[in-house]
Amino acid sequence: MGAGRRGHGEAFASPKRRAYWLQTLHRWHWISAAVSLAAMLLFSATGITLNHARRIEARPQVVTQRATLPREVLATLADAPEGGRAPLPAAVAAWLRSEWRVEAGEAEWSGGEAYLSLPRPGGDAWVSIDTATGEVVREVTDRGWIAWANDLHKGRNTGPLWGWFIDLFAIACVLFSLTGLLLLWLHGRARPLTWPMVGLGVLLPLLVILLFIH
Repeated sequence: MGAGRRGHGEAFASPKRRAYWLQTLHRWHWISAAVSLAAMLLFSATGITLNHARRIEARPQVVTQRATLPREVLATLADAPEGGRAPLPAAVAAWLRSEWRVEAGEAEWSGGEAYLSLPRPGGDAWVSIDTATGEVVREVTDRGWIAWANDLHKGRNTGPLWGWFIDLFAIACVLFSLTGLLLLWLHGRARPLTWPMVGLGVLLPLLVILLFIH
């Protein structure tokens, strides 16, 4: 009996200590599962859509809008740069924000035009401003909700906050997996198929990588 207990490690030798670790591991296992559940479903589903991206037909929808800057706003472009990258004047940026809810970053200036590239998940957008006439053109491309979800999976054009969320989600998944592994270890003696199934889960992807990926 003593040898069997030592086989599971000294940390779990006594019944009280074993009960403590079981309770602790179960707690962290369900907490990490609850925190990562929604994101895990999203990333699992988009793993399938990304794997079959060529078979999923996308029909982009393009919307073009036109407007003209008010005179007082256009006047702030009198000293516009001739080239390079630079922010838009504050008045122009404020007009874009109020008119189209566009948050303007740096623009590309060339030949009397200010161009804003506004990539986003599941689509694209841009704004062009004629610095002489004040004509503003905005084009928005929407590739659908599947493309949007796929870009969330890849972290494409999602901003730093989503990138931090992915990091936290990954940590929660690691915690979920490690606590699950320790729980399997604790319950392994009562469930003979535990380690053959774990071994199969490791062996299958390894065989696919070694035999079919070159």
